[in-house]
Amino acid sequence: MYSLVFYVPETHLDEVKNAVFSAGAGSIGDYEQCCWQVKGEGQFRPNLNAAPFIGNAGEIEKVAEYRVEMVLHTALKTSVRDALLAAHPYEEVAYHFIQTEC
Repeated sequence: MYSLVFYVPETHLDEVKNAVFSAGAGSIGDYEQCCWQVKGEGQFRPNLNAAPFIGNAGEIEKVAEYRVEMVLHTALKTSVRDALLAAHPYEEVAYHFIQTEC
């Protein structure tokens, strides 16, 4: 199993979660669409080659984002990653998988 952790702007929270849930993430036993989420503030500065969804190239941007965590079975890793990247509005998506035991 894996734990998926990703960061998403508040405006796209439900859309992105629903995409990864539809790909099979967030299931634990008889429960579906399980996750942990916490609101925080993300910071980034797009370089001059970037085409940012939020902010301007060369300027520091701070935005309300959620950190979302959920588990998934190993066999779903590729399809969940693809769903995350397709639904997420950012040009560069901040995410990581952590191998875990449940």
